[in-house]
Amino acid sequence: MKQALVVRGGWDGHQPVETTNLFIPFLEANGFTVRVEESPALYADAAFMATVDLIQQTMTMSTIEKEDFLGLRTAIENGTGFAGWHGGIADAYRNNSDYLHLVGGQFACHPGKHPDEQKGEQEDNYMPYTINFLPEASNHPITKGMKDFDLVTEQYWVLSDDYIDVLATTTQKVRSWDPWNREVTSPAVWTRNWGKGKIFVCTPGHNLKVVQDPNVKELIERGLLWASR
Repeated sequence: MKQALVVRGGWDGHQPVETTNLFIPFLEANGFTVRVEESPALYADAAFMATVDLIQQTMTMSTIEKEDFLGLRTAIENGTGFAGWHGGIADAYRNNSDYLHLVGGQFACHPGKHPDEQKGEQEDNYMPYTINFLPEASNHPITKGMKDFDLVTEQYWVLSDDYIDVLATTTQKVRSWDPWNREVTSPAVWTRNWGKGKIFVCTPGHNLKVVQDPNVKELIERGLLWASR
């Protein structure tokens, strides 16, 4: 049996319990024993982390202590996989720039509807957009055989570096009320090799409804298996 560690919490709007519960049976069906934690504190337990083959993290914003982060990074460098979606991995631990360096991409914003249409609710940021797979990723185990697809949810504008391996992108259009004056393409799905470990990030995944989308669900399931030791 492989060991998976699910670390979940942070902002409740991303439904960390409901979304991770969707994938726990998948992990178990693929030979993982799953341990669930509600904080990153276990990352500091070096003895346990040495036994972990995969970390699935859904921890939007929140904070991480120095010792916990060092434990996470050491585990990944030694071969533990690290995977997640949306803010649970790409908008976690804003207090720690080394975490951003580890993941390689950081949520910046999700431009929403026209200000006159906004009501102060999550739906203000739900916009139609497309996930575009890169031709060079057509044979990657995570994306092989998948086609571009559309969503209506938060579209992440991501700040990233060129050490990530981008599998899919999404392009922010220019609307009449936006301050930018040309389209901006951001990575939407990427991987990253760190030491002996592998990292997988899928930016779609705002809530349970989004991760239940067949395309998003398949991406995440493939990404979890790919990242595992």
